[in-house]
Amino acid sequence: MSCNILTGIPKGCENNLGGIQKFYITDFDGVTASCVTGTMSALTTTNAFVEYEFNKNSSSFIEEAAISLENGSTYYTVTTNLVIPRREVAKRNSLQLVAAGQQDVFIIIKDGNGLYWIQGLTEGANLTAQGEGSGVVKADGSKYSLAFTSEEPEQMCELNDPAIIAALGLS
Repeated sequence: MSCNILTGIPKGCENNLGGIQKFYITDFDGVTASCVTGTMSALTTTNAFVEYEFNKNSSSFIEEAAISLENGSTYYTVTTNLVIPRREVAKRNSLQLVAAGQQDVFIIIKDGNGLYWIQGLTEGANLTAQGEGSGVVKADGSKYSLAFTSEEPEQMCELNDPAIIAALGLS
């Protein structure tokens, strides 16, 4: 059996920036989303998205494929690493709610190029690690380091519909 798998991938001439600019999160329950050929075609939620704010050049996401030739399976693990500056009780309590019971969450990430990506589309994402502390010297600052992980049957879906972005109140 042969599949038509070959298509060209142009280099592109646009500037290409790394990092992430924005991170929005909501409860996975109540989200209805549809991704068609890699693009979000519909997205509604009964819960509001909240934004986790972080300093420039401190946070990122990674999408890695797990391809098993022996089993004929492919899935994608997405890990978003956030560094939230300044440890304080309000942030601690908010993070405690997300960590308790391994809550399934739905995440929208705005990358350095201004593109929005979805994490946790099919089963939700989870807070899988939390760490950090006071740092050693004053310049270190105190902070929380968070890792949100999801496993998906497809690569991340791009949200590029201005009407959906506006309806969700994203910037």
